[in-house]
Amino acid sequence: MSRLSLPGVVDAHVHLREPGAAYKEGILLGTTAALAGGVIAVFDMPNNTPPIVDRRTLDRKRRLFEDQAVSDYGLFLGYDGGDVEALEELADEVVGLKLYLDETFGDMTTSVPGSLEEVFEAWPGPGPIAVHAESDSIVVALGLAERHGQRLHVCHVPHPDDLLVIDAARQRGLDVTCEVTPHHLFLSKESAAELGAFGHMKPPLVSSADVDLFWKRLDLVDIVASDHAPHTRKEKNSSSPPPGVPGLETLLPLLLRAVDEERLTFDRFEEMTYHKPLAIYGRCGPEDTKIEVVLEGAYRLSDRGYETRCDWSPFRGQWALGRVQKVRLRGASVWEEGKLLVSPGYGRPLRSCN
Repeated sequence: MSRLSLPGVVDAHVHLREPGAAYKEGILLGTTAALAGGVIAVFDMPNNTPPIVDRRTLDRKRRLFEDQAVSDYGLFLGYDGGDVEALEELADEVVGLKLYLDETFGDMTTSVPGSLEEVFEAWPGPGPIAVHAESDSIVVALGLAERHGQRLHVCHVPHPDDLLVIDAARQRGLDVTCEVTPHHLFLSKESAAELGAFGHMKPPLVSSADVDLFWKRLDLVDIVASDHAPHTRKEKNSSSPPPGVPGLETLLPLLLRAVDEERLTFDRFEEMTYHKPLAIYGRCGPEDTKIEVVLEGAYRLSDRGYETRCDWSPFRGQWALGRVQKVRLRGASVWEEGKLLVSPGYGRPLRSCN
């Protein structure tokens, strides 16, 4: 049995559902699930209830993280079509601005051209503007970023051809980065047919041929992020299942299996899951931090037995490699052999390196 020591994963795209829907998960259980998956820091999205769009909602969410988080974290600010003054006031206190240019879970879609123009003009940084965008909206966002000199990050790229569009913008000198999710690398439309509502997500899964293209064009991708978006089994089995799947505890073993199969190098794995997420969002990694992973041979991921409250996985049956045995965070042992060793509130916001 061999062991692997890693700096840990920084997951730059998660939805811990608190405030507003802690019955789906919550900050304590979500950050516990993060540690169980070797994730030492999460960047949490703003499409809560209420959405995180001003001083009042950001301060409330920050207090919840200060009281409950056991991993480190960063918070996004959102925009719901209101006054842009909040963007200018709060930019230094968040990792970035998240815009929803196409429909997803929640009610924060902003697609009115005038409003978007105003937002791209007003955002002062230093964090990037991160967008949830389908293919046509990616082109719009690239144009806005180019016009206003903004750094842009494209979340969960929906199709491998979009990577070519993003790379062409890079070649023109635009400061744009992008991410893909494990579900777009390891699942497909064919998987969705078997998973039913448990494979329903936005952006939706692509064909197996397009999954292969994602892998072939992985050199155009900056980071892999889970887009961890838990919903209960009851919700997924309902007549109107919400989009989204959990993924904090499966990102690491899925990618380590891909490294073992030589689908990506170990250096690229570390770059895409640790170094580049920190660089994109201008955060410093926590000192005296590492994870220890036990390699016992490949195994199939289960449907149950996860720390996340929803306790299911769309990756059930997928081959994986590595189990997180220990996590050391800022000098303390925080997770070991399946047990949380610190109290709620141990987590800290990652400090800015800008």
